[in-house]
Amino acid sequence: MQLAVGYQYRSSGELFTDMVSDYRENIKEVYFAPPGFASGRPDASQYSTQALEQLIYELKILRRMNIKLDLLLNGNCYGEHAVSHDFADRINNMLEWFKHEGLLPEVVTTTSPFAAHIIKNRYREIEIRASVNMRIDSLTALEYLADKFDSFYLRRDLQRDLETVKLFSEWSKTHGKKLCLLANSGCLRNCPYQTFHDNLVAHDSQLRKQKNVKEFMPHLCWERYNHCGNITDFIRSSWLRPEDVKRYEPYCSLMKLATRQHSNPRMVMAAYCSGNFSGNVLDLTEPCFAGAFAPQILDNKLLDNVELPGKCGSFCTECGKCDKIAAKALRSLF
Repeated sequence: MQLAVGYQYRSSGELFTDMVSDYRENIKEVYFAPPGFASGRPDASQYSTQALEQLIYELKILRRMNIKLDLLLNGNCYGEHAVSHDFADRINNMLEWFKHEGLLPEVVTTTSPFAAHIIKNRYREIEIRASVNMRIDSLTALEYLADKFDSFYLRRDLQRDLETVKLFSEWSKTHGKKLCLLANSGCLRNCPYQTFHDNLVAHDSQLRKQKNVKEFMPHLCWERYNHCGNITDFIRSSWLRPEDVKRYEPYCSLMKLATRQHSNPRMVMAAYCSGNFSGNVLDLTEPCFAGAFAPQILDNKLLDNVELPGKCGSFCTECGKCDKIAAKALRSLF
C-alpha cells in the first residue's frame, strides 16, 4: 500500500523528514499546508518565525528522496476571497514560487472547486485531488467532478464497508481516476458538527483574537467522550486498523495517515507501514483520544478477528455489537 503522511513542523526533537526517511519504502507522498492559507488544520506558521524556513528545508529533502509533494488548499472557507481574482493570483504566485524553488507539487488537494479550476487551467502536470472534507459519498458526485479532479478521497464514513469501496474503486479505474482513503481519522461517524468545525478551523487565526464563550464545547467528539463516556462512538467510527490495510490494496491507490498534529507521528507511520500495532487504538487516531479514556485502553491486539462495525455504524439500531467489542477489547492499565 502506498501511504501519504502529513508534514508536521517540529520545534524540537527529530525532524519530520528523519521519520519519513525510515519508512520511505511505503511512504510515497507528504502533504503540507502553505503558510497563510486556510487548511483543514490550524496554521502552524503563526506560532514560529522559523516555520516557513523549516518547511522549505524539509520539502527539499523530501524531493531528493523522490517523495511526491501534495499541497493542501483544503480549508472549508476562504471568505470573501473564495472566487476572487485576488485568491487566484495568490494561488498562482505561490505555485510559481514553489516552481522557482524546484518544489512545484505533484499534487494539490483541495475542497475548493475554484482552486481546482485555477490550477488545472495553468498547471496541467499537477494532479488535482478532491479533499476528504468534500465528503464524496456517491458515484453521482464523482460524475459531477470528473472534469475537475484527477483523484479523490472517499467520504471516510463509508470506508469500513468494503463492498462500497469496491464500487468506488471500479468507477475510478473505469474513468482513469485514483481512489484514496484516510486511515486514522478520530472523527465521529457522520458527525453533524463537521461543517461547523471545519469552518472554525478555516478561521482559526481570527477566532484566537476573539473573546469566546468558554462554556461551549465546539468539538462534539470531546463532548461525548467527556468522563470516559461513549466508547462505542469511537468503536463505530471510520478508523482502520493497521492490520486491515492489506484488505484495501486491490482497491485503493493511496492511504492517507493523519499526522499533521499527532503527538507521535513516528508511531503512526510505524504501525501502518508494518501493518501491525501492539498498543492502544485510541493512540493511533488524530485527534488522539487516549487521554479522554485513561487509564482504560482499547487494546488493538484484542481486536484481532473482530469484525468492526461497517455500514451499520451509520444506521445504528443499538444492537449491542459495539458494547460486546468494548467488553472484549477495553481494559484498564491499573
